[in-house]
Amino acid sequence: MKFDVICFGALNVDRLYKVSRIAAADEESEILDFKEAPGGSAANTAVGLARLGVRTGFIGKVSADREGRMLIQAFIDEGVNTDGIIVSEYGRSGVVIGFVDERGERALYVDPGVNSSIDFNEIDLKYASQADIIHLTSFVGDKSFQAQKRLVEALPQVSVTIDPGMIYARKRLEELSPLLKRCLVFFPNEHEIKLLTGKDYREGAEVLLDMGVKIVAVKLGSRGCYVTDGEENHLIEPFRMKVVDSTGAGDAFCAGFLYGIINNRPLRECGILGNFVASRTLTKMGARNGLPRKDDLPI
Repeated sequence: MKFDVICFGALNVDRLYKVSRIAAADEESEILDFKEAPGGSAANTAVGLARLGVRTGFIGKVSADREGRMLIQAFIDEGVNTDGIIVSEYGRSGVVIGFVDERGERALYVDPGVNSSIDFNEIDLKYASQADIIHLTSFVGDKSFQAQKRLVEALPQVSVTIDPGMIYARKRLEELSPLLKRCLVFFPNEHEIKLLTGKDYREGAEVLLDMGVKIVAVKLGSRGCYVTDGEENHLIEPFRMKVVDSTGAGDAFCAGFLYGIINNRPLRECGILGNFVASRTLTKMGARNGLPRKDDLPI
């Protein structure tokens, strides 16, 4: 079976608490609502892609517990292939506890569980080699990061895209260098590109292009996105929406942008599609509830 994209990242159950405000140390705050939902950055992107009709698979790890079963079932329900997921008889599946205030701002606490224990030898290379693109997102544990690096090395014919998140943005450029050399699209937000390169997003994008990245797509939140391939660059306005919850908006952006790449859309259109898919997730609580279908796309 061929895949347009196989996503490889952490699988987490999100426990999201809507709160009156995010409390600081020694403060109290009121819980207004609670929702439990499957999550994980690469996993949210995988669901976003599947809803847009993209042939999508997944590489990751869960435990044989309630959360693990929930994470796999959610993929099956959405049409994401789960044959690349490792099920461990030990440990516990990943959980993220999140607090979201009434403005949509959030604070997250990650319990990675078996996400941190992926060994390269556990990955089905034949499965991974069936992808046109492998989309990587961050792991807390170094073992799983090394497994990603080795997988990229083992599959020279497959394109690689990366959403670094804060965890990989805190690593040194040298540490990411083997991945950046192979990277088709790099998806940092404004804060992450500054952390990684020490420069603003325009200059930071140039640094990444010089290291071998083909396209840099910077997520600018309420200001839209900045996309460049070194020859053209575009600052693209966002779609305006009432923000209910910003969880998963960046993951959704990646899904929209990758849909554009897979369908050979021009660079600017890829950015518009990313902005659109991201904007739809802002309108609902949780990372996946607002994800659109192919028929909803504006272009």
